[in-house]
Amino acid sequence: MPAHLLIVDDERSMRELLDYMLTREGYTVSLAENGRKAVSLIQTTDYDLILSDIKLGDLTGLDVLRAAKQKNPHSVVIMISAFASTETAVEAMNEGAYDYVPKPFDNDELKETIAHALERKSLETERQVIEDQLKSTVHFDKIVGSSPRMQHIYQMVRQVAKTRTNVLITGESGTGKELIARAIHDDSERAGQAFIPVNCGGIPETLVESEFFGHKKGAFTGATQDKQGLLEAAHGGTLFLDEVGELSVPMQVKLLRAVQERVFRMVGGTRDVSVDIRIISATNKHLEDEVIAGRFREDLFYRLNVIEIKVPPLRERKGDLKVLAQHFLDKYSKEMGKGVSKISSYAIDMLKKYDFPGNVRELENLIERSVALSSTNILLPDSLAMSIHKRRWIEGVKNKRFDVDEVAQGVALDNILAEIESAYLKKALECTGGNKNKAAELLGITFRSFRYRVDKLNIEEGPG
Repeated sequence: MPAHLLIVDDERSMRELLDYMLTREGYTVSLAENGRKAVSLIQTTDYDLILSDIKLGDLTGLDVLRAAKQKNPHSVVIMISAFASTETAVEAMNEGAYDYVPKPFDNDELKETIAHALERKSLETERQVIEDQLKSTVHFDKIVGSSPRMQHIYQMVRQVAKTRTNVLITGESGTGKELIARAIHDDSERAGQAFIPVNCGGIPETLVESEFFGHKKGAFTGATQDKQGLLEAAHGGTLFLDEVGELSVPMQVKLLRAVQERVFRMVGGTRDVSVDIRIISATNKHLEDEVIAGRFREDLFYRLNVIEIKVPPLRERKGDLKVLAQHFLDKYSKEMGKGVSKISSYAIDMLKKYDFPGNVRELENLIERSVALSSTNILLPDSLAMSIHKRRWIEGVKNKRFDVDEVAQGVALDNILAEIESAYLKKALECTGGNKNKAAELLGITFRSFRYRVDKLNIEEGPG
């Protein structure tokens, strides 16, 4: 929709000039010949910008400004006058006017001032929308997102948090499974007790039993003293088994009793140890397939998977991408002491074209690097540290099979063609070691055409 402007001036010729000039710029223009009419219009209509003379005959332009600010503190008002003193201009700015333009004014300069004012309002409005989204978004610890998929997860978290039931959280790497586990713990009656995360794939096989159950002094070479295991350390709280699908079958057998009865025996011990723990597990594998293949015990699977929470990949919740990116931008801008406060809509569009195989973790890494390298207060497409991500994107495009049947559901043809073109240009550069002349020859286009396409798609050329 075109911006709606209100012109307030008691000179008919000036109103007609501004009406003609700004209508030709594509704006919707309303006119008021005096202050009282302007105030009346302001009460009933929301204007994107108000351009008001200071001297109006009845009320003053300052009265119009105050009425606009009273109606909406974010109103954008530009004052114009041939008679205003410096003091009046300063007063107008102190009252919240965006700018003061003296008569006679240069038409192009006035149009530029209006364009800049509207652009700033647009940026501030967009920023406010994102802030409102972040405020309205349900946060469990560091989880951000208000998409329907995430709202469903929040509902499940609330429901299962009040129980003692074992929970299995499934999803791809980087989707935030541990954050979901922590949210369940923090929303439960165990919130004040320990939350013990265990990376089941990160413990050497020779030590995994000792790590889980602890050991007695002398149980094996090097056991010089008693050691408490992770299960005992989690007593009263929550034990989080991350990547539980990585456990060996022998260890699964030993873990089954602890999961089933909350009882275990230390390595080298002679008595059972009872613990009061809640067990939450997570995996990026399809454990049903692992059970069928004989790599995961069926009885343990059913003990762990009383309630399953499936965390969607980022590509299936692109509606959360903007607030996630802003969340990470605020986080790292603050940590690094930088004034990077916004991501441009064009940069967001670029991010939405990428599938993020590393999910939220990869997005966070990208925003952190981009903030560190940014020299401005806004992340533009060129500001995004996309090198590794672009390579992954190109590889994904290279292997993508385009299905013309998708047209029936609607497609973004320009995006599809840009992906194909970018993939071929990148491959040509790779085949020629970065030699642009030879790359152009391989593609059957001129060097000038090759340069134009590379620049248009912002492709990293490398040497050559």
